[in-house]
Amino acid sequence: MSENVVHLHKNTDPPAVTTLTVVPDPAPPAPVPLWVRSGRAVKTAVTHEHTRAAGRAAVRHTLYVAGGARIVARRTWDGKTAARYERFMRAAEAAGNMDAAMEWEERAQRFRDARHRRRMDLLHSPLDAAKGVAVGTGMGIGALVALGVVMAIANHDVTDVITPIAAVIQFINLLITIVQVVWGPLVTLGPFLALLALWAVGSKQQAAPAWAMPATVRNGEGEPITPSIVVKALRDLGVSALAKAIKEMGDAGASMLGPIRIAGCGVEVDVTLPSGVATNEVQNRRRKLAENLTRHEHEVFITIPQAARTVRLWVADSGALDEPIGPSPLVTDETMTADYAKGRAPWGQDLRGDAAALSLYQRHLLITGLSNQGKTVALRSLALWVALDRSVQFLMGDLKGVGDWAMFDGLAATLIQGPTDEHVMQVTEMVEGAVEEMNRRIQAPPGTVFPPLIVVVDEAQVAFMCPAVDEDKRPYGGSKATSRYFMAVRKIHNQGRAVNVLMWQGTQDPTDQNLPKLVREGAHTRASLALGTEQQARMALGDKAVDGGAAPNMLRPGLDKGTLVVASDGIKIPAGQASITVRTHYIDDDAAKAITDRAKALRDGVTTLHAIERGEDRDPLADILAVLGDASRVLTADVLKRLTALNADAYGRWTPGDLKRVLEDAGAEPYKSDGRMVVGRDRVARALTNQGDQGSASADG
Repeated sequence: MSENVVHLHKNTDPPAVTTLTVVPDPAPPAPVPLWVRSGRAVKTAVTHEHTRAAGRAAVRHTLYVAGGARIVARRTWDGKTAARYERFMRAAEAAGNMDAAMEWEERAQRFRDARHRRRMDLLHSPLDAAKGVAVGTGMGIGALVALGVVMAIANHDVTDVITPIAAVIQFINLLITIVQVVWGPLVTLGPFLALLALWAVGSKQQAAPAWAMPATVRNGEGEPITPSIVVKALRDLGVSALAKAIKEMGDAGASMLGPIRIAGCGVEVDVTLPSGVATNEVQNRRRKLAENLTRHEHEVFITIPQAARTVRLWVADSGALDEPIGPSPLVTDETMTADYAKGRAPWGQDLRGDAAALSLYQRHLLITGLSNQGKTVALRSLALWVALDRSVQFLMGDLKGVGDWAMFDGLAATLIQGPTDEHVMQVTEMVEGAVEEMNRRIQAPPGTVFPPLIVVVDEAQVAFMCPAVDEDKRPYGGSKATSRYFMAVRKIHNQGRAVNVLMWQGTQDPTDQNLPKLVREGAHTRASLALGTEQQARMALGDKAVDGGAAPNMLRPGLDKGTLVVASDGIKIPAGQASITVRTHYIDDDAAKAITDRAKALRDGVTTLHAIERGEDRDPLADILAVLGDASRVLTADVLKRLTALNADAYGRWTPGDLKRVLEDAGAEPYKSDGRMVVGRDRVARALTNQGDQGSASADG
């Protein structure tokens, strides 16, 4: 027991007085009762992982024996009765296959007839066996006596007559002795051996609940997809009609499944649903189905093939979709060229690992998705491929303006880069210039073949959302008939395809405000990266694709970059499906620049305009020289296109006759080269120099 502490206090005021205060020790804590400590120890022991693992192991191995006994009993019952045939017959009836049901019924009847014959044979078998034993015993004794007689004659000893019989009696006595020795341990060990056999059967079939299984088995990460796993996943999906039908099927639902086929980095299986179960009931439970298959949601895709009441499941190998695909053939094959009309752009791989190639011929294109999911790279990779066809011409507007399309400088006739309203105005007038070119082509003589002109606008939502208006109070953005950008895109969608004027757009986060309905539906090829909602998925791809299983809203933002869902007749889609999922090749800026350098080498030289000049007096001869660039000669048709791109207001309505008149007046008339009319750069430059000299002489005079 500790001593009390004494504190001394002095008063500061006189007279000085010292006081003593005795402070007792604090009371010692009350002892914890033994039963409380025991309870804590028990609780800790029960909740400890080792204890729980040991408990699960005990339950698991006990249930292995019970499950094994159940499995053996069922197998025995199936072997002795017609239960197996009854199950198959009910399964065929549930699937509506009456021919198969009749066949199983006939097999069951044949089994019953054979079983009846065996039972009738058993009634006569004891008498037949007794007769056989009597005859066999008599013949055996006779043979032994005959053998003894032979031995007696040979040995001249009459006692050898019974020697064979005595040897047989001694052998039987030895067998009885062995049985007496072995029987006791065998009777003792027999039940244990039987339990061990039942445990082995139950262990092999995993006849224990999931919570009792070891962590590695219970997790199921990477488990192969087997018919039993698929059926169990469907049974536990929460669709009562489906679970009931599987329970009533004699084969436990196996007849619903087609063959499980290896498909790329996963497997594919068709499931024929029983009557009363709709395909959308399975589609709407994609996450639960994936978890039942021990997969993540993004690793299971559900599509609707042509067969009625059928869903097609594609299940990825665990973690396979997180592995990158190989580089693009555009990067690895430096000799690759393109054919806009007959070729297909190598875009990436489908989920089966097959090459996914897209035809761009006379198809308007729309790619959408959330920000920073790889939209620009996916759109740019298509432009990189088609640029390797020297006949293709580009008008490009990048309304992000961070240099993603800078490598097309010197390849595109127009390249406008920037996010401001002024850039939107420039891009709008560029698209309107393409409309003028389209109208000129439409008015050309029938049968005229025009080179493809592709108008690319990235971040098109900036144009649709632009609040700027022109001098006539017409808005550049919006989705009304007065919107300049909207109407220009609609005109190209309506008629551009016929004369090879195509509209490609990339946009973010589709809504009715930043991507109007008429523009969405005007694209022949619609592709979407990860989106936030099913409503956005319907805007991006259309109702038909989403109802058929397309689900870009199920892609993981940030993790599934470059993976998009495509709805187009320009890509090979499995029969019966409305869309296909493609993992696109990633082409970085350096590789893209190398590809555009190869594309530029195929051309004579393109002068890229970075702005659309408006409202000023122009010198046609100077503009012609500017659009000729470094090329020694350019086709007159191409000169007209470049002039239109330079200034649609000034040159949009020019005809070949207008161009010829201006050049002839300047003394730089077009001439034929290889049978086609061209404009010579040297002639135009000489004429422009002479024009300047004449102007100087006039000023001096």
